[in-house]
Amino acid sequence: MALIKKFRIKSYKEKQTLLQLDKISMFYNKRQILNNLNLKINKQEVLGMLGPNGVGKSTIFHIITGLKDPSFGKVYINGEDCTDIPIYERAKRFKLGYVPQYGGFIQDLNLLENLKLVGEIHIKEKDLRKAKIEKIIAQFEFDPLLKIKGKHLSGGQKKKLVIAMALINDPSILLLDEPFAALDIMTIKMLQEIIVNLQAIEKITVVVCDHQARDLLTCVDRAIVLSSGKIIASGSPNEIIKDSGARSAYFGDEFKIN
Repeated sequence: MALIKKFRIKSYKEKQTLLQLDKISMFYNKRQILNNLNLKINKQEVLGMLGPNGVGKSTIFHIITGLKDPSFGKVYINGEDCTDIPIYERAKRFKLGYVPQYGGFIQDLNLLENLKLVGEIHIKEKDLRKAKIEKIIAQFEFDPLLKIKGKHLSGGQKKKLVIAMALINDPSILLLDEPFAALDIMTIKMLQEIIVNLQAIEKITVVVCDHQARDLLTCVDRAIVLSSGKIIASGSPNEIIKDSGARSAYFGDEFKIN
């Protein structure tokens, strides 16, 4: 596993926009969740989203994947307008992977059966599918867990399984919704290492939202803070915690990464 570093926007990283939200607004029953929001995410970037409950973080994920349509605005991936492209076609064409906060696997299937189920959906060629699953088993050190039913896995093992399932389709963009929630310190460190490796080794663009601000800021290149449906701060972890608007709306005056 890669070592967690004190991040760091790195100058060698490609600054090419992969995903863009353009003037996105979203209403639920006349309540505005997102307000003319603009966001660009670069290729091979790890972006963290922070903000209070109900600020729209999960809504942004749903709009990116196509689970929800924005009230106004456009979603672009690789420069192509995909706002009206349905969920399955969007995921397949643009290689989107999504790890929800809860669920994402079949409780009564064992770990190997869950991997095979997703593999059969995405990879038609049998030998290629087998090789991909074997690679993921080795990558995530799943060998001792293969015959354990999903419902009997620990919280960290379940999260690893859902991330692994999302990787079977070789996503270009992986969305992680609250990956650190209700996990112990060692499991969080393990997931942080996985996120860093997804970027460094697999060349995947990763977007993470979580309420565990310190844990999130440890493994991202850039973070944004949302408030009142807008992005009020954006920058490296060190920049974001010094931002007066972010401290006022979210972090508080006493917050430190270490």
